[in-house]
Amino acid sequence: MTFLKRLFLILIHNNDKNSLETDDPYAHLSDEELVKKIVANNNPLLFGKLYDRYAKMVYNKCYGFARSEDEAEDLTQDVFLQLFIKLKMFKGKSKFSTWLYSFTYNFCVNYVNRNKQRKMSDKSIPVEDSEYKLSVEVPDESLYEMKASKLKEALELISPEEKSILLLKYQDGASIKDLVNLMEIGESAVKMRLKRAKEKLMEIYNTL
Repeated sequence: MTFLKRLFLILIHNNDKNSLETDDPYAHLSDEELVKKIVANNNPLLFGKLYDRYAKMVYNKCYGFARSEDEAEDLTQDVFLQLFIKLKMFKGKSKFSTWLYSFTYNFCVNYVNRNKQRKMSDKSIPVEDSEYKLSVEVPDESLYEMKASKLKEALELISPEEKSILLLKYQDGASIKDLVNLMEIGESAVKMRLKRAKEKLMEIYNTL
């Protein structure tokens, strides 16, 4: 961990606990109101409150792209470092949580793309491709009927991008429109990636 990361984490975790935990004057603030105060004062101590609200969510998203828990933790720290710098980019046009989903997803995609050994490639194929037009659609109900232990194991065996889109859709409840905005691709491409990810998950699940 770099010195900057260590310093940042010390700042956000030493939030003057007497004021932010024992007598927290910001607990009633919405995410959007809290962001405005952080941006106005550029205050890393107050940013720690936002970190506490969303660290687990960001970690879960990063874990979908990571090869280990340690890497996911490093990615989470990097996301929050960049978030503190770029928080003023949030304009309030959507819920902060939705905006943070997009910020985290895009950060992780860029991270994977920078790593040449793990470079993600767009394997989407046209919807018109006859092989996929004739393939059987995996119904959502099939995913919900999977046994939790086997499902968890199967999720670890598919690619990070496949795991991420499935978790966004079925764990976080992201709509197709949300995924279009998050991934910055067309609706047909989102549907194709979801279809292929479900098929891959089901294929692996059935071998376990």
